[in-house]
This record gives sequence, structure tokens and C-alpha cells, in this order.
Amino acid sequence: MNIDELQNTPPWEWPEDAGETILETLANRQAKTSDRLMAAELGGELVAMTDALAHGLLAVAESNDEPEELRGEAAVALGPVLEQADLDGFDDTDELMEVPITEDTFKEIVAALHYLYFDAEVPKGVRRRILEASVRAPQDWHAEEIQNAYGSGDQDWVLTAVFAMRFVPGFDDHILESLQNPDPNVHFEAVRAAGNWELKPAWDHLVKLVQDPETQRPLRLAAIDAIAAIHPREAKAILLELTESSDEEIVDAAQEAMLMAETLSEDSTQPGTPGNGKWTH
Repeated sequence: MNIDELQNTPPWEWPEDAGETILETLANRQAKTSDRLMAAELGGELVAMTDALAHGLLAVAESNDEPEELRGEAAVALGPVLEQADLDGFDDTDELMEVPITEDTFKEIVAALHYLYFDAEVPKGVRRRILEASVRAPQDWHAEEIQNAYGSGDQDWVLTAVFAMRFVPGFDDHILESLQNPDPNVHFEAVRAAGNWELKPAWDHLVKLVQDPETQRPLRLAAIDAIAAIHPREAKAILLELTESSDEEIVDAAQEAMLMAETLSEDSTQPGTPGNGKWTH
């Protein structure tokens, strides 16, 4: 398959050499920029990830000779595998859960992104994407940089900060404040963060989003997930009503959220099993 074919095929149907195809296109400076951007985007799919592809993405992100947009796309594509490595670690012998990169590669990426982020010559757009990728495996330096980004007054950095708050704890008040932000992108990320950290003060706001048919679909879908995480028992009745919607995507999301709410409700009856803040990644 070539890049166009991979783009139009679900990742779970990709051939085993998909990662090689993606890397070849990404590394080919004679290829169309649009194809290289698509290769970088597809490179974030875990089914294609390998050490070689991870190094290829990192090399593009590090290169001052590459277009800014491509560097940023390559950086953010490393986010999913960083998150998997952070959550699953490298001690699991289950092949189905095995992280597709080595621990050495993981450490190399984490260190390189840290260095790049603090390089003043790296363009703003690339630095934003580096922060968005690297927070998926939280490090000690992230909290301060998220705070700086949020307080910068730069709307682009505010958006990146609120996205990052979904992965780094300690920003509950900022997330709740961002639910009132008029920027729809910031609002969307705040909804996802509120659900992830199960912020109960966000409940009423999120329920309104869920029940209002005029809510934009992506925002409504995010709110559906969020209410199931925050108050799973109370969410069930609200979600049940949505299963009668004429919008199939809303119905599917409601049904999935009901299953999640059921699981969370059962877990909450077990002693010593608090929420883990990881439901809506």
C-alpha cells in the first residue's frame, strides 16, 4: 500500500510493512509536502510504530531544514506511543500489550523533546506540538510550562496548555475556568480534561452540553464521555435517552459511555478503587 491507500484504510487492516511505507515517504524530501504530512500523521498510529519509525519522526522534528508544519506533525505523532509506554511500561510480557518501541528509544525521545522544547530557535508551532506530545508521558518540567503557557495570554499557547492539562494533574481550577472560554477549541479540550480528571463541579455544564441538540457534535461526544466518568450512576439515565437519537454517532457514543459508566459504577463499589483519571484519553 502507498500513503494514499493507507490513509483510506482503517489502521487495523494495514499490512505489516505499513510502518516502512510511512517512514519511506516521511524521509523522502523529494515527495510532495502533503504526502509527507500525511505520513507523519499516520505515523502516530500504534499499529505502525517501530523503533525505526519513531527515530524517523524524531529526526524530522529535530531538523531545522524541514517545514515547520511537518516538524510539528512529526513531533505530535510520537505522543500515542509515549503514552502507551508511560501507562504500560516495559516489563509486560503480554505480546498484545507490548510497547512497540524499546525503552532506550522511549528515553531518547523524552530527552530529545525536552531539549527541543527549550531551544529558543525552535519555532513556536513546533514547540507547542512538542509540549502536546511530551505531556502524554508526564515529566517534572511539564507543570511549570503548562502554567506558563496558560498565563501567556497567547490563545494558541492557552489551547496547548488546556490540552496538556488532560494528562498532567493539578490544574482543576484552570480546567473549570476554561469551560467558560469562548474559544470552541479551548472549550472542547477543557471538556475532555474535566472528564479525564472526573471533575464533579463541571457536571452541570457538561450535562447541558449533552442534552442540547444544538451542541456541536465533537463537543457533545466529548461531553458524553465526560459525564460517564464523573457521575456514572447519574449519567446512565441521561445516556439512555440519547440512545433514541436519530444521529447514529450520538447513539453509538451513548452506548459506549453507558458501558463505561457501568464499569465505573461497579468499580466504585469495591473498597480501595479510586478513579484513575485515565478514562477519556
